[in-house]
This record gives sequence, C-alpha cells and structure tokens, in this order.
Amino acid sequence: MNDFESIYRDYFGDVFRYLRSLTLDEHRAEDLTEETFFRAMRTLSSFRGECEVRVWLCRIAKNLWLNEQKKQNRCAGELPEELADSTDFIEEFTDRETAMELHRILHRMEEPYKEIFSLRVFGEMSFRDIGELFGKSEHWACVTYHRARERLRRELYQQKGGN
Repeated sequence: MNDFESIYRDYFGDVFRYLRSLTLDEHRAEDLTEETFFRAMRTLSSFRGECEVRVWLCRIAKNLWLNEQKKQNRCAGELPEELADSTDFIEEFTDRETAMELHRILHRMEEPYKEIFSLRVFGEMSFRDIGELFGKSEHWACVTYHRARERLRRELYQQKGGN
C-alpha cells in the first residue's frame, strides 16, 4: 500500500489538472480525480508498466470522464440509475421523499462511513481534513467516502425498484 500512497502523492496534481482541463469544473475534476485513484488502487496489480504511471492514470481519468459524458447524454432529462456524485446527492435532497429515504439509509449506515459521508457532503470538508480528523491519511478518507457513497447509491437504487 505504500507504493500506492506514493503514486497518489506524486501524481494527484497532474491528474487533477488534466481533468480540470477536460471538465472546466474544479469540483467535478476533484471528484473524478478521486474516482481515478480509487479505480487505480483496485487495479494496481494489473498495471503492466507498458507506459508511465502518469499516462496510465490519465487514461483511467479520461475513460471515467468519457463514461460520465456518455451517461449524461443518454440520461438527459431522466432520473439516472445511480447518483453520479455528491452534487447529485444534494439535488436529490430537494425532493422531500427521496431526501428522507437517503437520510434513513445514511442513519442505518455504520461508522465511520456515515460520519465521513456527512462530513464530505454536508460539511464540505476536504479529504485531507477528514483524514486528519480521524488520524488517518487523505487516501483513507477518500476510499471510505467512496465506499459509503456506493452503498447509498446501491440501496437507493434498490429501493426505487432496481435489481
């Protein structure tokens, strides 16, 4: 895991700047950068070293961005199957019924997932600050947030009639 932490530290800025140039949105670029490193962490063992790590990470980032663009075009005007990011969660909270359901799911969630999700979405804290608060790394906070977010997405989707 030390290898991945050094990759994260060394390349986070490059991947973020690349995504910011694609998205033209700093918040979206941050979310996609976090998702890029989350995916990279899960697939690090399959990285064959045929290109530089930076190139590999930027490919992951670009594919995530392209998939998001396709999904947005395909789902324009429809309720997406899964919430794409914390901004979508906030938009979902404007619907009182959905907001209540999201709060119920969040209330049942175990710690530290519940608290980290709340700090990130409602408290608008950075992963660095969350990690520091828990005495953990920024990467730990990012991964824990993504796990909480995925659980919320999955449970909300199932309750709305998904498989």
